[in-house]
Amino acid sequence: MAKKQFKAESKRLLDLMINSIYTHREIFLRELISNASDAIDKLYYRSLTEGITGLSRDDFAISLSVDKDARVLTVSDNGCGMTKEELEQNLGTIAKSGSLAFKKEQEDPEKAGDIDIIGQFGVGFYSAFMVADCVKVISRAYGSDEAWCWESLGADGYTIEPCEKEGHGTDIIMTVKKSTEEENYDEFLEPYRLRQIVKKYSDYIRYPIRMPVEKTRPKEGVEPKEGEAPEYETYTEVETLNSMVPLWKKNKSEITAEEYNKFYKEKFFDYEDPARVIHSSTEGTATYNALLFIPARAPYNFYTRDYEKGLQLYASGVMIMDKCPDLLPDCFSFVRGLVDSQDLSLNISREMLQHDRQLKIIEGRLEKKIKSELLAMLNSDREKYEAFWKNFGLQLKYGVYAEYGAKKDLLQDLLLFHSSSENKLVTLSEYVGRMREEQKYIYYACGETVERIDHLPQIELLKDKGYEVLYLTDDIDEFALTMLHDFDGKEFRSAANSELNLESDEEKEAAKKQTEENKDLLALMKEALDGKVEDVRLSQRLKSHAVCLSSEGALSLEMEKVLNAMPNDQKVKAQRVLEINANHPVFVSLQKLYGADREKVKTYAQLLYAQALLIEGLSVEDPVAFSNQICDLMAEKAD
Repeated sequence: MAKKQFKAESKRLLDLMINSIYTHREIFLRELISNASDAIDKLYYRSLTEGITGLSRDDFAISLSVDKDARVLTVSDNGCGMTKEELEQNLGTIAKSGSLAFKKEQEDPEKAGDIDIIGQFGVGFYSAFMVADCVKVISRAYGSDEAWCWESLGADGYTIEPCEKEGHGTDIIMTVKKSTEEENYDEFLEPYRLRQIVKKYSDYIRYPIRMPVEKTRPKEGVEPKEGEAPEYETYTEVETLNSMVPLWKKNKSEITAEEYNKFYKEKFFDYEDPARVIHSSTEGTATYNALLFIPARAPYNFYTRDYEKGLQLYASGVMIMDKCPDLLPDCFSFVRGLVDSQDLSLNISREMLQHDRQLKIIEGRLEKKIKSELLAMLNSDREKYEAFWKNFGLQLKYGVYAEYGAKKDLLQDLLLFHSSSENKLVTLSEYVGRMREEQKYIYYACGETVERIDHLPQIELLKDKGYEVLYLTDDIDEFALTMLHDFDGKEFRSAANSELNLESDEEKEAAKKQTEENKDLLALMKEALDGKVEDVRLSQRLKSHAVCLSSEGALSLEMEKVLNAMPNDQKVKAQRVLEINANHPVFVSLQKLYGADREKVKTYAQLLYAQALLIEGLSVEDPVAFSNQICDLMAEKAD
């Protein structure tokens, strides 16, 4: 029979489909199995709408078979099959989709029942040419006595001839290419590899996918002689490769915690049960099932560039993407799981999503659902939530700061910080609920550890007045609170801020008078520090400490440390203020020295500044000079 040319724009299009559209060659099996499932669904739909008897859903199946010697792989189904005209129409025109046409014909969704038509683009079939030199399609339409064979070697065209076939359905027979140094095609003739691909992409196809598998067993009736190994025989057994019923499509009431945990550990390769399971099903503008898991602990590479976020994406039970990042915001990148939807618009190869309205809707709903589940955990199981926070709290705080605070309203209720008064982790809501009536701000202090922060000079007055202070120990913390700006109308204020405004009017007046009396001494100390500080002031916040550093402006001392620790050449510096405790014996000594030895006042100013740097966790700018000044001071005392 004369060879026919493809009706689509050309061989170039087929060449693109074979070599460019699909990322992984193994995808071909997913596409062919999906098409087989569609063919069965079409016939099952006809049996329901046309009253066809003698067809039972239990009779339908998809079969794989391998002939290694002939290098032939066959995918068969007992679905609706195709007539000669349908073969011509569906396979002779690239990008013509019988499935899409069928779906458009079904105007009444109630008649369709739970029929899923997976393939809608008419290009999946041609993915077979990625692995096959020759593709032969033998098909017999249901109710027809004729069978037809469509055959093609690729872009040069195809033939259609009559043939013999028992029963309705379609066989796709592929002659697999020979392996080369660059490509291994032999793997697609190995039953174990086919089993892997089916499990990965088509595990939840609703019909059994069966394949004869060679196995061995001891020979019956043959007792091995003493000291000899038993004799084995080879036999063939037909295995069902897929599990068919997705866990996420079952009612939650039917699923035990053990089933959820087993599914999670097997599917996502974790050895611990998840901290929380989120199982939701949504209909309406976007219809989907989601089965999400919050891990009990962070993966070893979670806070590295190697970690890849994303949920598995299924379309009607067929896996489309292993990790779809667009379904999760970065702040919830620790969530693992999957989404299965019939409504998503997929591109021509089904491997990527078009960024459409449905996707945005699903992402927004999942975001809200994850937050509500985390809040539920926080309110009902504080111990478990704090364990979660230990693993992933840093990611939530990064999420507050990222994208100019786009997610701050979403995340602020989930944040925890160590409290000075409670000596444990508290929420911002709990802090605000305990605020004193006259308290204006939510106070916080930064440091490497809770213990070091607890001894900072800057928080002495706050604690003395009974104000609760949040202890921030992560680099991102102050940046996150700065982005939040306030919580429940209460602004955040650093204990290291030069303007805490904690004094009464009388105290402010006394401090103003004291500063005026010592303005020349303070000016001399500022001069001695040669531009290292914006100002030297008398402090009312210090109780037992002689000195501390505070800052003015948007850049704090902690931010300076964090930013300067980054690997770049641009260094920043906060506007530093050296605060001196006017009631400390050191200041009395400074007052005496001012009238007797101004040079020594300058030396003391440098020593106090270095001391303040060390308290703050900053490096002394000239350690040798600092050491010599200490030694000179010790020598003077000894005299």
